[in-house]
Amino acid sequence: MYHKAYGIIETLAPLHIGASAGEEAGNLNMIFRDQFTQTGIIPGSSIRGRFRADMRNRLDNGGELANLWYGRAAGENNESTDSPADATPMLSESLVKFEYASVLWLPVFCPGQPIVWVSCPRWLKRYKQLANLPHQVPDPNTVQITPHRDRLFFNLGFLDGLTPKDDLKGNWMPKGLTDPPDSLVIVEDKDIGLIHDMALYRQTRTKLQDTQKIVDNFFGFEALPEAAVLVFPIAIRQQIPATTQKKLDEFNSTTWQPFGEQQDRELYLGGLESVGCGRCRIQLSGKYFDQEQTP
Repeated sequence: MYHKAYGIIETLAPLHIGASAGEEAGNLNMIFRDQFTQTGIIPGSSIRGRFRADMRNRLDNGGELANLWYGRAAGENNESTDSPADATPMLSESLVKFEYASVLWLPVFCPGQPIVWVSCPRWLKRYKQLANLPHQVPDPNTVQITPHRDRLFFNLGFLDGLTPKDDLKGNWMPKGLTDPPDSLVIVEDKDIGLIHDMALYRQTRTKLQDTQKIVDNFFGFEALPEAAVLVFPIAIRQQIPATTQKKLDEFNSTTWQPFGEQQDRELYLGGLESVGCGRCRIQLSGKYFDQEQTP
């Protein structure tokens, strides 16, 4: 059995998680996508790796504590053996499980607004399940914009027949965001992939020769835009093995507190940090942290 929790990610800069090689060959480094909506996701392995690295680098003996909570890394040797010849790769189960993070609200340029945050029923249903919300998922073409407009224009055309709903922000926007969005639109699941591609951050870059300002190759990448909101589920094991619990007691780490006494932290996710990508704010919520969101 597992304790249930979830995390909210705010992108404070463009977020790229996907292909990271091929720059010299002029490739487009694309992001990971959900197979059904073709919208950006963050794999659970990337989230776990970031949490592991933060614990390892921030705490004394953080490496061993990270092994206890997140499992021993693949290929890591058994440190209990005295002889290097007897050291064998050793795996251990993670006490904390991470699933992928999906988009919840995505900022999109809209002439006249100029930005609206877009979501769809599929994204909202996942958030409803994770946060245990009592509200009914709103229908597509529902909006909360002041002043209300009956139609919005995107680069792909007009979105007509919009129905105002005053409680979208209160019911479906996570609490505690740095800068909560205030212009919200729900669209059809079938349309979210195309709208998502309009919202992506894209940058084309060049590789110059080492000694001359002569271009060797053009290459580019895409990223989720700044001010996007994502959500991911977390499961924390309830029945911890006695030997593992004893080691956790030695570190005074009887409960999973990845950010210490705080429930949020700014971290870098993904790649291309050197060119301004990846800065995010991660907020932990749920019954495990005694602060489940119940708007």
